[in-house]
Amino acid sequence: MTTPPPPQWANQPVPAPTPPPPTGQPAGWYPDPWGQAPWRWYDGHAWTAHISVGQAVSGTGATGVAGSQTAQQPKKPRLPSFLSIPVILAAIPSLILLGIALFTNPKTVALGIVPLLIVGPVLVWMDRLEPEPWSSRLHAFLWGAFVAGIISLVVNTLFATITGSEVAAAVVSAPFIEELTKTFGILWMVRRKEVDSIMDGLVYAGWVALGFAAIENVSYFYLADEQDLLWETFVGRALFTPFAHPLFTAWAGLAIGVAIRARKSLWTSIWGLALAMLSHAAWNGSLSLAETEGGAIVTAVVIIGFIILFIATIVGVIVLQSRARKRYAELLPFIASRYGLPPDRVATMMTSSSRRTARKALSSKAEKQRFDDEAGAIARLAAMLDHDGTADPEHEARLVSQLAAARNGTSS
Repeated sequence: MTTPPPPQWANQPVPAPTPPPPTGQPAGWYPDPWGQAPWRWYDGHAWTAHISVGQAVSGTGATGVAGSQTAQQPKKPRLPSFLSIPVILAAIPSLILLGIALFTNPKTVALGIVPLLIVGPVLVWMDRLEPEPWSSRLHAFLWGAFVAGIISLVVNTLFATITGSEVAAAVVSAPFIEELTKTFGILWMVRRKEVDSIMDGLVYAGWVALGFAAIENVSYFYLADEQDLLWETFVGRALFTPFAHPLFTAWAGLAIGVAIRARKSLWTSIWGLALAMLSHAAWNGSLSLAETEGGAIVTAVVIIGFIILFIATIVGVIVLQSRARKRYAELLPFIASRYGLPPDRVATMMTSSSRRTARKALSSKAEKQRFDDEAGAIARLAAMLDHDGTADPEHEARLVSQLAAARNGTSS
C-alpha cells in the first residue's frame, strides 16, 4: 500500500444542486457528493467549503452519503471558523502585550471593556433580521483586535519615529494603515461567503472596528494612567466617542456591501475605503487642533459633527432595515416554494412579531435554537436573492444546506 501525499487544501464554495445533509452522521470527511474533489468536510450540521484532493489508496474503507469509496481520509480542518492563520499569528504578540498590561495595570484592561458593552448591543440590534453566525462575528472582532491592532501599532510607531511627529502619525499614518487593515478583515468575511447584503458589510465593519478600538483603548488608557490623565481619557474615548472607529470603518463596509449586492467587482468599493481614511484623518486632525489655542471651540464643533454623523448613521441603518424587512416579506413566498417550506411557515416567519410569538410558544431551549437557526437561514437566503430573483448557485447550495440542517434539527 502506498502512502498518499499530504492533502492539498482549498476553500471552495459548495456547488448546486444540494443533496440533503447526512442527518445523524458525525462530523467528518465524506466523498464529495458534487464530485469537485474526493472529499468534502461535513461538520455534523451541513456541508462546508472545505475540500481535500488527497489521492485514493487501497486497504482503507470510508463510507459516506454518496456511497462507498476506498481512500485515505484527510485530516479534520485545522481551525474552527472563529480563527484563521492571520488571527493566530497576530494574536501571539498582541496577547503578550495585553498580558503585560493586565499584570502591571489591570484597571486599564477593565476600562477597555466598557466600550464593548456600549457598542456591542448596537451591533447585535443591527444584525437582528439576518443574524450572522457568532463564530464569524468573533473572527471579525479578533481580526480587528489582533491583526489590525498589531500591524497598525508597528507601522504608526515606525512612522512617528521616522518623522519625529506624533501629530503626523495620527493624521497621516493612522488613518491609512488602520482603515486598510480593518477593511481586510471585512474582505476576509467576503472570502468566506459571509457577506450577502449591505447590512452584512456594515455589521462586519462594526465588529472589526470594535475589536480594534478595544485594543487601542487599552493602550491609550495605559499611557494616560502614567501621565495621570486616565479618567479624562476614559471619559473622552469610552463614554463620549465609543462609536468613532465603527463609524469610520462603516464607509468601507457600506461600499463592500453595495458591491456584493450589485454583484460588481470589489474594486468598485474602493471609494468606501477612501472615505473611511478621510473621515478618520479629519477626526484625528480636529483632535490635534483641539489642543491648540481656541481648542475649546474646535472640540465643540468636533463633538457636534460626531453626533450628527452618529444620528445620520442610525437613521440610515433604520432605513436599510425597513427596506430589508419589506423585501424579506416579498421574497418569503418565493423562498417557501423554491425550497419546500410548508405554507404555515410563511405566516410564522413573515414579520418580527409573528416570529417572536411563535418562538415564545416553544417550550425547550433546543426547539428555540432550532427555530432561530431556521429563521436565520431563511433570512440569509432572502438577502442572497435580493437582486433580480436569481442567485449564485454555489453560494445558494451552502445556504440551502444550512436551512435543511436547521429544519432537520441537526444545526448547532
